[in-house]
Amino acid sequence: MQEKNNITIYDIINTLKKNRKKVNTKLILKAYTFARDNHANQKRLSGEEYIMHPLNVASILSEINLDDATICAALLHDVVEDTPVTQEQLIKEFGEEIGEMVDGVTKLGKLQYTTREEEQVENYRKMFLAMGKDIRVILIKLADRLHNMRTLKYLKRDRQIANSKETMDLYAPLANRLGMYSLKWELEDLAFKYLEPEEYREIVEGLDKKREERLAFIEKIKKQISLELKLQRIDAQITGRAKHIYSIYRKMQRDNIGLDQVYDLLALRIIVNSVKDCYAALGVVHELYNPMPGRFKDYIALPKANMYQSLHTTLIGPNGTPFEVQLRTWEMHRIAEFGIAAHWAYKEANKTKKTTVKVEEDKLSWLRETLEWQQDMQDPQEFLNALKTELFEDEVYVFTRNGDIKVLPKGSTPIDFAYNVHTDIGHRMTGAKINGKMMPIITKLKNGDIIEIITTDNPKGPSRDWLKFVQSTSARNKILQWFKKEDREENIEKGKELLQREMKRIGMHEEQLYKQQYLDSTLERYKYNSLNDMYASVGFGAISAGKIISRLLTEYRKEHEEENIEAKLQELQTKKREAIKPTKSGIIVKGIDNCLVKFSKCCNPLPGDEIIGYITKGRGVSVHRKDCVNIKDLFQDETRIIDVKWSDTEKAVYKVEIEILSNDREGLVADIAREMNNLKVIMLQINSKVNKQRIVTTNLILQVESLDELNKVIRTLRKIDSVYEVNRKK
Repeated sequence: MQEKNNITIYDIINTLKKNRKKVNTKLILKAYTFARDNHANQKRLSGEEYIMHPLNVASILSEINLDDATICAALLHDVVEDTPVTQEQLIKEFGEEIGEMVDGVTKLGKLQYTTREEEQVENYRKMFLAMGKDIRVILIKLADRLHNMRTLKYLKRDRQIANSKETMDLYAPLANRLGMYSLKWELEDLAFKYLEPEEYREIVEGLDKKREERLAFIEKIKKQISLELKLQRIDAQITGRAKHIYSIYRKMQRDNIGLDQVYDLLALRIIVNSVKDCYAALGVVHELYNPMPGRFKDYIALPKANMYQSLHTTLIGPNGTPFEVQLRTWEMHRIAEFGIAAHWAYKEANKTKKTTVKVEEDKLSWLRETLEWQQDMQDPQEFLNALKTELFEDEVYVFTRNGDIKVLPKGSTPIDFAYNVHTDIGHRMTGAKINGKMMPIITKLKNGDIIEIITTDNPKGPSRDWLKFVQSTSARNKILQWFKKEDREENIEKGKELLQREMKRIGMHEEQLYKQQYLDSTLERYKYNSLNDMYASVGFGAISAGKIISRLLTEYRKEHEEENIEAKLQELQTKKREAIKPTKSGIIVKGIDNCLVKFSKCCNPLPGDEIIGYITKGRGVSVHRKDCVNIKDLFQDETRIIDVKWSDTEKAVYKVEIEILSNDREGLVADIAREMNNLKVIMLQINSKVNKQRIVTTNLILQVESLDELNKVIRTLRKIDSVYEVNRKK
């Protein structure tokens, strides 16, 4: 599938008519006209009319033979986000089915978020929840991303990199998880092209050099196999299969080999009418050519979790040249190309009533589990890490004592296996047998292992140490849930204490922040059923006290004017001030005069940063930023934590390091130095380097007096031509 610049709505309708008898042309034309009219004054960065984007998205989905409602939703997928059209208007015009699909792919826009990362994660959450209701939402999203990647050349370099990284981290693995290999391969190749342009070019050029030689070799093999299959009365279609560029690169990196050593650059695909013919054809090719030991995989007997089925074998051809053969039926081929979309289209074509693929089906059990654990994760980075674990392909296939297959993440242990069988089995687990032999429960499982879990009738429950060894997010979440439930009362009290401490730190009181409307909004925002659920979550560490207080403050600000808040905070802080002399560094240490103070080098705090003190052994008080990466380690001994704050009277200068990312150009460093001179900021050090993608990383060490001054520096640097990101280094 490639980008089609001149595609029309009638091309899409004709594609649909080739694949099925009945197409609701009237509804599709109505959706197209509605989208065209509402996007009428909009253009893409390429300069083309905006309507070409939804047309291309709909075209991709028409080639997969999706239903009329999905095609309409694809045509309309940006109208709520990018035009004045409301969700209510859309539902009124096109009904709830289409309206809900469009809503599923529309980004969240009305809520306020503490960080951009939090906003991104909430958009992912919304997308997954919408997938849970109707899998077609993600098919539209994947088609949308594919067309955006095809037109990525019109974006600036920084956006090309950001979009490609997100595609490689989320959308390509998601397409793989859904078995949609035709989309997965193109998404990966396009992302790879922008992330590693030199490596991409080298592989493309290397493939082009011997293209004619490879084609001649494959043609010769095809003729030999085709003749033998006909003699055996096996009806088959044989085609050459192009190896995808990113998969070649991954194999070269993984095995530390050159392009000439990648065996399956030369590949054939044999498509037959039945499973019986698959194995018969396998026998034919093994008679003709010697198979390479250890290179046969039977995905028919053991299908992948994403429904993929085929036989894979690598053979030694003429002159000792290895080549790969894949054997599958036509139905397997359809599912291999379009995955869950093929499954959905099949169900739609064979039932008269409305059908959607629900996550209750075994084929989407991984999605059901994802929806279960993602509800409990408030930390954005934890959510993203867990999501990537669930999406990536590496898996291990093991068996129960009764011969049932269990698919687990690579590196899983019997603990993961036990929780995969049933939560209660995991909680009651005391040991495990692997292939009939007692083994440690932290043993890593291998393909084909037969697992038996030993349990007790008087369980003590899981050990916290298990969390160090489990690989599956599902098992980890079930263990955490057990501890949350067991220690609930303790966590509630701890959560209350942490929230009180955070309020005290910023000089606010319960009567100010704990108004019912503020609490209700916060509970709804983070999906808590009760106040105690929120306290327990804070106490357990699932969400920080700072994040909850920040949300309450957001609600407080909505009710009060900003100036009044600042004035009140200033007044409260003034009342709290103790008659303690500041140190020469400009830090007031609670209860101690002229204490020895050192600023930690790990986070380099500045006046205006939220800070905390740590009493060291023999070196006075070490001052850290509240968001320092080492805070968790420090809090292991809370007796050595001490309150510190910035003095309003003492002035001092502080070192700070910042990182600048920019596109490469002449005069960049000179422009940076000139701007620092204009701001009268002392530059202690400057270091600049450029990578293969012509992205320049510049590190500055500056001398500033406060966070306000640093923010002014960052704002100035961001305005310099070619600079696209400026960050303070922690």
